[in-house]
Amino acid sequence: MSDFHVRAVAEGEQRACLEVLEQALHARPLSDEAWSKMARSWPAEGKFAAYDDRGTPVGIASSFDTELTVPGGHNLAVAAVDGIGVRADWTRRGMLTAMMAVQLEDIAARGVPLAALHASEGVIYGRFGYGAATYGKAVLVERPRAKIRDGVGRDGVVRFVTPAEAVERVPAQYQRFAGERPGFVARPDQWWPGFFDRLVTGNDGYRVAVHSGPDGDDGFVVYQTIDMRDRQSPDRGALLDIREMHAATPRAWAGLWRFLLSVDLVSAVAGRGRPVDEPVAALLTDPRAVNTTEVLDDLWVRLIDVEASLRARTYGAAEPVVLEVLDRQLPDNNGRYLVGPGGVERTTAAAELRLDVDTLASVYLGHGFLSHLAQAGRVEVLDEAAVARADTLFHTPLAPWCGTFF
Repeated sequence: MSDFHVRAVAEGEQRACLEVLEQALHARPLSDEAWSKMARSWPAEGKFAAYDDRGTPVGIASSFDTELTVPGGHNLAVAAVDGIGVRADWTRRGMLTAMMAVQLEDIAARGVPLAALHASEGVIYGRFGYGAATYGKAVLVERPRAKIRDGVGRDGVVRFVTPAEAVERVPAQYQRFAGERPGFVARPDQWWPGFFDRLVTGNDGYRVAVHSGPDGDDGFVVYQTIDMRDRQSPDRGALLDIREMHAATPRAWAGLWRFLLSVDLVSAVAGRGRPVDEPVAALLTDPRAVNTTEVLDDLWVRLIDVEASLRARTYGAAEPVVLEVLDRQLPDNNGRYLVGPGGVERTTAAAELRLDVDTLASVYLGHGFLSHLAQAGRVEVLDEAAVARADTLFHTPLAPWCGTFF
């Protein structure tokens, strides 16, 4: 008999459940002030917890409903999984598997076709049907070596806004960016207090700068200044570390980079989780001033309803392919799908490619190529000619990118 049970979180239990998550992720203990900022982003709805025999939460699986942009620009309902954790003294007892099963079943029962998360470890979520669907790169731009080309990024102005102004104005501005890339996640009202407001009104020194163009505010950047001086380099300039940056137009994007690279007493500008195809080097007279220091998986996607998810996106110009999908957690997804520019339907035709649902998820938003996954043994090729067609169908010219932490 199990020594824990999983059930929906009741109203009033949220803080205790968040404390379980914070402890599992080795975060600082949750203060009253921190909880007051986080509470509005942490409702009981969408949460399942594992409880011991005394009714104390020892594991948590949380999500909230929002929308995710898929190739072609359609915004599809998604359960954004914003917390999975097990208390350290309760691990290795099957608790994670039990909570994930309950969460997946709930999302499916509510008719939400997708789930998505940011994985703390790369080895956990594949076995639950998630695939790494977007990637982000870390860049380090050297100053003063980095100089933006003449005339670029001068079409607007950049100004600082106070934390209170950022909390009031940035959410509406963010709506201008919807649909620009596959992988874009909408930010519902409940997201902002715990993830944005808490950051910019906190004590970590984050600054918010807004770009304005001919049509008004069209971009913003949130960054932190880190002192890089030490005994060996007492005159070394600071590091500007970008937390997030979004722009509605290429001109606004260039203007924000020009601003960051013009700040005095700075030795470098860094940003993690930037789009893998962001052309920062092309802005500069010396492209070698930009160093890509890492490329890491970002958003992991789970196709809860394979048919609905496949139908929601568009495809490249190629003849259709018959995919046979295997899903161990949600067997209703098992079957063959005819996928092509004209649409998607279930079929009894012979499969050309056979793959698990997590492999399908990894190319769903347009990242990578099925041919690479076939080479790695993650796709069973039953018809060699289908591989190239599948690459054309699924791959998108614009790299998918999320740009939102949750």
